[in-house]
Amino acid sequence: MSAGIPSALLMDGTAVARRIVEQAAADAAALKAQAGVTPCLATVLVGSDPASVTYVRMKQNRSAKAGIGSRHVELPETATTAELVATLTGLSQDPEVHGILLQHPVPPHIDERAAFEAIAPEKDVDGVTMHSFAAMAFGEPGFASATPGGILRLLDAYSVDLAGRHAVIVGRSPILGKPVGMLLLARDATVTYCHSKTADLAALTRRADILVAAVGRPRFLTGDAVKAGAVVIDAGYNPGNVGDVDFPSAAEKASLITPVPGGVGPMTIAVLLEQTVAAARWQVARG
Repeated sequence: MSAGIPSALLMDGTAVARRIVEQAAADAAALKAQAGVTPCLATVLVGSDPASVTYVRMKQNRSAKAGIGSRHVELPETATTAELVATLTGLSQDPEVHGILLQHPVPPHIDERAAFEAIAPEKDVDGVTMHSFAAMAFGEPGFASATPGGILRLLDAYSVDLAGRHAVIVGRSPILGKPVGMLLLARDATVTYCHSKTADLAALTRRADILVAAVGRPRFLTGDAVKAGAVVIDAGYNPGNVGDVDFPSAAEKASLITPVPGGVGPMTIAVLLEQTVAAARWQVARG
C-alpha cells in the first residue's frame, strides 16, 4: 500500500445510523397510531456553549425528522446544581416526556453526577445514570449509554466478532470509556482500560484487536500505536472535525476504522432516538 492511501475499510456510521433512525421513525408512527402517543425527548442545556447549542439543535432536528417530539429547556450559565436537579426531576415526573437528555459537559460549578441521578431511569435514554451503568455491567434491561451503544451497533453492522478478541479502551469517562468496556465485556471480549496513568500505553494499544479511542485529545493515537489488522473506533471529536486518532497513519494499519466526522457521532444520535421510542413504548405499556 503506497504512503498516504488508507488500506482500512471505512465504517460508515452515517449510513448505519440512517437505517436505525428509519426504524425508530416507523416505530414512533406505529405507537402514535396505536396509542395516540408521540414519543417526546426533552433536552436540557445549561449555559450557551456554542458546541453544545449546536449539538442540541442537531438532536432536535433529527428528532423531528423521525417523528419524535421535543421539548427544550435552557438554564443560564449561573444556574445552580439544585436548580438543574429540580428541572430534571420535574421532567422525570412529566408523563408527556418519555426521554431526557442533559447536554454535557455542564458548567464546572455544577455537580454533574447529582444532575444525572435526578433523571428517572426509565427516561434515561442517554444512559448516563448509575442505574443504567449497572444495567449495562450486569446485563440487565435498561438503556445503554448512547455513544457506547452506538459503537456496539456499528461493530455489529460490520460483522465484527467480539468473542475472544482483545479490546483496548483509551479513556475511562463514566459515559464513554467505562460503559463501552462493559458492553464489550458482555460480548465476551477481553477488555483492557487505559488512561493518563497507564505505563507504556503504546505497548498495550499495539496488542488490541479492537481499539477504542475516547481520550479527548486530537490525533492522540497514531498508526504506530495500532496493531496491523485492528478495528479502530475513534470516539473523539475535537475542534476542526478532528478525532482522537491520527486517521491517515492509523488507516494504513487498521482493517476497519471510523472516520471523524461520519463514524461514531451519527450512531450516538441514532441510538438516542431509538431509545426514546423504546422508552415511550414501555411507559405507554406500563400505563
